[in-house]
Amino acid sequence: MTTPSQTVGPFFGHALPYEAGPEVVPVTGAGAITVRGRILDGAGAPVPDALVETWQADAAGEIPRRPGGLVRRGHGFSGFGRCATDAAGGYWFTTLKPAGIGGDAPYIAVLVFARGLLRPVFTRLYFPEDTAAHAADPLLSRVPAERRGTLVAGRDADGAYRFDIRLQGEGETVFLAF
Repeated sequence: MTTPSQTVGPFFGHALPYEAGPEVVPVTGAGAITVRGRILDGAGAPVPDALVETWQADAAGEIPRRPGGLVRRGHGFSGFGRCATDAAGGYWFTTLKPAGIGGDAPYIAVLVFARGLLRPVFTRLYFPEDTAAHAADPLLSRVPAERRGTLVAGRDADGAYRFDIRLQGEGETVFLAF
């Protein structure tokens, strides 16, 4: 007898989102940037009960491997962030712009957990100013040219990076299979 599959979410606000989750670095930290966006469904409506996680290297291209990474115990950068979406599907992170690793352009790995999904979906956020590095990035160069824009953040008037994620439909974000 097989057990029926379960979808991911909705999420309960106990223990998964945590107070410092969106702060990969302190908001006032040197070199801190803001990344924000919205999670949207196939009709373009906000998904108010999703959970977004980010994983990334630091500004020197190193991935943190020390204890206390989830809460930045004394070292200022965790490499990991988690944010629940608000009623408008919005999320935000304060982080550092990562350096590229190997032949990769600088990117942030993004996971989205949302209702209706059997597993989280994985994507990457690339930075708009790194166009030369985009051309050489092994993953991004394999994405059809007309879809690459769904992996590149934009800039808001205040300098923050904007990365909206469309789960399906027209303009669907490119998701990665592992």
